[in-house]
Amino acid sequence: MKIIDPKSAVQNKVEEPSTEYGVYSYADYLTWEFDEMVELIKGKIFKSAAAAPRRIHQKVSGNIFFRLYQHLENHPCDVFSAPFDVRLPVKSKRNEDIFTVVQPDISVICDKSKLDDLGCIGAPDLIVEILSPGNNQKELKNKYEVYEESGVKEYWIVSPYELTLLIYTLVDGKYVPSKLFTVGDIVESKCIPKFKLDLDEIFSNLD
Repeated sequence: MKIIDPKSAVQNKVEEPSTEYGVYSYADYLTWEFDEMVELIKGKIFKSAAAAPRRIHQKVSGNIFFRLYQHLENHPCDVFSAPFDVRLPVKSKRNEDIFTVVQPDISVICDKSKLDDLGCIGAPDLIVEILSPGNNQKELKNKYEVYEESGVKEYWIVSPYELTLLIYTLVDGKYVPSKLFTVGDIVESKCIPKFKLDLDEIFSNLD
């Protein structure tokens, strides 16, 4: 990714930075203007396949968000839905040193010190990603790796087309998968006390 010097991109607005050469930081990210959602994973640009998520994606996301919001209403944790920037620093918290910026479908953050006007800096406690039809490499591989490395305690992957939910729980720095949950199951979180999700309710009336 080096047709455009990422450092010079900070000086001027860049509408379409090259996606083939170089490594970009959050400082670069803040200068860009895209019509669709853009994420950075280890310095590489990932653009959304579509201008907006599909209806079923949005309905499932809304169903899960609503139940988390209700549960956390009198709880120290906060829940946010995309678009919401989650910065995952490795070296330091300086914008120039952050090379992963993602917009999870749903994020739960219990440490309020990680929240600022730009979003979240540091690992959320729980992240939910909802798969779309087709290539889901970003969620299943790229994001899986950075969420595990950054210390996201629980990573939920929801497939609204397969009607399934898989939970990865961080144990000694590595993700351990749950069984594959589906309609008829009630899912519990280990990092959000007493939170349960009835998948019959989440996957109902999707047609």
